[in-house]
Amino acid sequence: MTQQVPTLDIRRFATDKDNFVAEIGKAYTEFGFCGISGHGISDAVVDDTYSAIKQFFALPSDVKARYYQPGQGGARGYTAVGVEKAKDSNHPDLKEFWHVGRELDGPAPHPSLYPNVWPTEVPEFKEATYRLFMELENLGNRVLEALALFLDQPQDYFADKVNFGNSILRPIHYPPIKDTTTQSIRAGQHEDINLITLLVGSNEAGLEILRRDGSWLPVTTIEGTIVVNIGDMLQRLTNHVLPSTTHRVVNPAGSAADEPRYSIPFFMHPNPDFVIETLPSCISADRPNRYPEPINSNDYLLQRLEEIGLLKKSEK
Repeated sequence: MTQQVPTLDIRRFATDKDNFVAEIGKAYTEFGFCGISGHGISDAVVDDTYSAIKQFFALPSDVKARYYQPGQGGARGYTAVGVEKAKDSNHPDLKEFWHVGRELDGPAPHPSLYPNVWPTEVPEFKEATYRLFMELENLGNRVLEALALFLDQPQDYFADKVNFGNSILRPIHYPPIKDTTTQSIRAGQHEDINLITLLVGSNEAGLEILRRDGSWLPVTTIEGTIVVNIGDMLQRLTNHVLPSTTHRVVNPAGSAADEPRYSIPFFMHPNPDFVIETLPSCISADRPNRYPEPINSNDYLLQRLEEIGLLKKSEK
């Protein structure tokens, strides 16, 4: 039988809490990834967002480039193909993307919470993408509640730690691959920076996760499933009880290389002033603390943005 990342129906969190928490904990300790079904995010919300982002990415390069926001590390607006790379890679990823962040009613509680920019060429872009942002954040909060219980914390442990999180919705376009001899791939092997990532999947193949034996496991998403994975901040907070699994998006073979690929991950971040300090419940004689020095989450984010080419030292 082919091994697959588990899929769990999150509605069971309300009706069968103890078993659901045990199962989601097992999925993440084994894979770092888990499919979430029963989430209630409608196909229409997802379809509207895909329609809007495809219109934007089809615009001329010079038009898209107007939405680049210098000095922000790609935090908002547009980032072109060839800018981001995986940590420790010499080859840039074959993708372009847009970042949608949190909309604030009043003054930003932290300078890293930049205002959004919106492409005027696609009027429906703002409403479609921000609605999906809010729905994925709500789902992310439910996943974090289950993980809090798995970690022997109160169910609402994360609530006041993510309510002003520097979370990002990232619509991605992987253009057709013209140079099949390139050493770059659509997304080089990496781990995510944040707490958890929720992926509104692409139907095209390409996403793979690294097994513990060093082999790669293709992630096949069931229609309507949102794949949720652990990021490095949560791995650090939990002393690797919840592992951040290496993953990549490989180039397709044959005629599929001529086709574009789209995906929409939501990167859920803690509040910028949250201090990542190992949870005592995740430290034991068998699992000594790997991170005795706490770190502010915004400082950690800036370090990582520099490593992947989105931020220059002079911009920090």
